[in-house]
Amino acid sequence: MKKQEIKKLSKDEIMKNINKFKKDLFNFRFQKINSQITNPSKIGETKKIIARLKTILRDKTNV
Repeated sequence: MKKQEIKKLSKDEIMKNINKFKKDLFNFRFQKINSQITNPSKIGETKKIIARLKTILRDKTNV
């Protein structure tokens, strides 16, 4: 998800996406432990997306 895409979302949609990506991150970590992950860089990408979502959410609530 890019920053421009995130800015178009409402607060509720951002919260839903944060929860979805947190679940994905949990699953990626579980796969990493079991050596089943196909693309380990997905973990870092998912963390960055969550950070972007949280940043935009904070900006929307402070405005």
